Amino acid sequence: MNEPVSLPSNWVSARTPTAQPGQLIMLVTAGGKRHLIQLQPGRRFHSHLGLLEHDDLIGLPLGTTVHSQIGHPLLLLEPSLADLMTRVRRSTQIIYPKDAAYLVHKLSLRSGSHIIEAGTGSGALTIALAWAVAPAGMVYTYETRADNFTTASENLRRAGLLPYVKMHQESISDGFHQTGADAVFLDVRTPWSFLAQVRTALRPGGFFASLVPTTNQVSELLLGLESTGFADIEVEEVLVRRYKPVPDRLRPDDSMVGHTGFLISARPVVDAADPGRWLSEERKRYEARKEVQAMIAEEEERRTIERAEGGRKYPKMPLPG
Repeated sequence: MNEPVSLPSNWVSARTPTAQPGQLIMLVTAGGKRHLIQLQPGRRFHSHLGLLEHDDLIGLPLGTTVHSQIGHPLLLLEPSLADLMTRVRRSTQIIYPKDAAYLVHKLSLRSGSHIIEAGTGSGALTIALAWAVAPAGMVYTYETRADNFTTASENLRRAGLLPYVKMHQESISDGFHQTGADAVFLDVRTPWSFLAQVRTALRPGGFFASLVPTTNQVSELLLGLESTGFADIEVEEVLVRRYKPVPDRLRPDDSMVGHTGFLISARPVVDAADPGRWLSEERKRYEARKEVQAMIAEEEERRTIERAEGGRKYPKMPLPG
């Protein structure tokens, strides 16, 4: 899977201290509104605050305050990964940066990693994955819907990350084209239906994760992981609370992004003859309680039957000599 990767033309320029042609930059207003634009010579940026010539921005140091033609200030910045993710053109609900950042951690991604993703959606998470594995790694992403495929491809191209992504417009029912992947992530409605395909695609000791929105999906996936030889199973939820940056009156924002999904992660077991050995202690205790409860229920049923039949029957005592 270690194909040679060529750097995109804007990969280096995106990390330079000055704004360059073709680079994505962020213009932030004094009120905090953010505008993501790609600098092109001869073009103009229009907003309710006035217009800016792209030519006037090219060559300026990032972090510079610029002014529209009617005098409104804007801050010229390099966009963050969160900016790139949240400002993609959307055809589906995107995975939030808070979840994407933790996924990169849980999947142990770094430059040179090879990860398989299904489905692509609008490509917001694909951007984060490609950002993590570039420039030596690769993301292999699968999407069935043609409109999502086209939208994601354009979003990745615009972010300068398409060279680190191989896109497949097809179902994963018959498996993945890749094997020996470092990680597999599923963002599909029924991830438990594809665990056999995941095991085939993952290298020994690789990383698996999935994000689902509801508890019944979590339960189905947990049962599937337990029955197909996965261990080190975890269920987590990522919550981030923002605070108002006022030194003399620091307090939480009035609203926050709450539940966005449950993150389930696991590792494949090669010698999965006894997968129950690697269940969590909580799961083992629960199974033990179920066994005890079943024994108690069985004994209660036996006693109920005895009472209905007039109580326990003992043999008659033999009469003395």
